[in-house]
Amino acid sequence: MDLAVDHLTTTEAAVAAGVTLPQINRVIDEKILPDDCYSTSPARTVRADACLLIAFYFETADWLTASARLQTIRNAVAHRKAHRHTWAQWEHYAVNENFLTVRFADLWKNVGERLEKLIAAEKMVVEDPEILGGTPVIRGTRVPVHRVAAIFVAGTPMARILKAYPSLTAEQVELASIYAKAVPLRGRPKRSEFPAGTKILSVRRGKLKRRIEG
Repeated sequence: MDLAVDHLTTTEAAVAAGVTLPQINRVIDEKILPDDCYSTSPARTVRADACLLIAFYFETADWLTASARLQTIRNAVAHRKAHRHTWAQWEHYAVNENFLTVRFADLWKNVGERLEKLIAAEKMVVEDPEILGGTPVIRGTRVPVHRVAAIFVAGTPMARILKAYPSLTAEQVELASIYAKAVPLRGRPKRSEFPAGTKILSVRRGKLKRRIEG
């Protein structure tokens, strides 16, 4: 695929690379990637194609030393600059280090799939002042995307979520969880909200027990 975006926020990059936000910040703080792979002003952003190198760095940690991974990244970036690589060409990229050959095909496929889902998730969400005061909702509905994501991540069965929100599909629920990771709620976390039909059964030792009817 051709990348539809050039730069990602750090939370978006974490989703695309399949790593944590602290790992993204570590890549920047420790200068694991060359300077042209990210920006720190006015806010931290990461080149979309650099997510491939970030995934490589962390996914091969059990097999390659840090110095070997860094050298591979330097060689890959130099190759990209020399040959003006497009995203599609990374699929066939391989680098030889002494007796070791590193191929990027599987990493390219996985990062590409995560990027596609990220783009789809962000296209699915709309912020309209006329809908719930601008709260991010799933397009075509009045369902807050972060609410659905919280319920899904909490382990609520998909069938129950779809019964509570019949206007949604399973794909939309899954994309909602991706969106919430990439675009977390700003400000102070709100109290957890559940769909209509959720009942508080009891309160014990400060913990709420809830059940979704159905």
